[in-house]
Amino acid sequence: MASSLRSLVLDDSRYQECFKLFLQRSTEHQCMQDFIHKELPAILASVGNGKAHLNVIGVGSGAGEIDLEILSELHSKHPGASVDNEVVEPSAQQLHKYKALVAQTPTLDYITFNWNRMTATEFEEHWRASETTKEADFIHMIQMLYYVNDPEATVRFFQSLLSENGKLLVILVSGKSGWGKLWQTYKNQLCHTDISQCVTTGDIQSFLDSEGVRYQSFELPSQMDITECFSQGDEKGELLLDFLTEVLDFSKTAPPELRAGVLELLRHPDCSVETNGRVMFNNNLGVIVLDRLT
Repeated sequence: MASSLRSLVLDDSRYQECFKLFLQRSTEHQCMQDFIHKELPAILASVGNGKAHLNVIGVGSGAGEIDLEILSELHSKHPGASVDNEVVEPSAQQLHKYKALVAQTPTLDYITFNWNRMTATEFEEHWRASETTKEADFIHMIQMLYYVNDPEATVRFFQSLLSENGKLLVILVSGKSGWGKLWQTYKNQLCHTDISQCVTTGDIQSFLDSEGVRYQSFELPSQMDITECFSQGDEKGELLLDFLTEVLDFSKTAPPELRAGVLELLRHPDCSVETNGRVMFNNNLGVIVLDRLT
């Protein structure tokens, strides 16, 4: 990343503030929930092969809302099975919210929660060091491959943990989204060199195709209202710009020509559409479902 720009992920409180606004302004969780309730059940029905105990790993689980919806669908397909759920999340703030959500949610007595305050990389190191032979029946990595050094290696590692009928679910922004265009254009100026950050399902699919790995894929339509980004000094616009660029205080620290170029691209039809005076960014997600490597 250019020396004058700092990654948003370095300031967790600012990141969480940006993320909260992003969820308010986007249909991200709604499109995920549609997928979880309409497409995922058939995928979950095929895991476990009738086992009485299922092992699940959630990587980058955040505050747990999506995790619990996934676990609910898993339970509906395997009502008699107990579940061991490994939660992997580096943010103490998010883990606290997840634990609070579990505490106030009834009928979770069939689940054992194991809390891992660590990154995916730290979890991999911990798993390898423990030399465990436990296999996972279902693993989900939702919107987290941006924060690892090597997304392909991370996918390979977690795929290697799958049981015979196990499934690995990966959700990222789609290569056909506005994010894909933004990163394609400004990757060198915006993306942090220590983590992958600017990665889409298109990148993962290209890697899997080159390796001859079979997978299922889905496109999830989603939008984000970014209208305030174009009102200089607007507090919500500044938060959204930080989230879009993953740069801390982007408007204040980015060179004027970079800021102008990013704003122009965000408004371009390749990234957004204007409807009723609002600028709606293409926030489409992509889903990849992988089996155990044979």
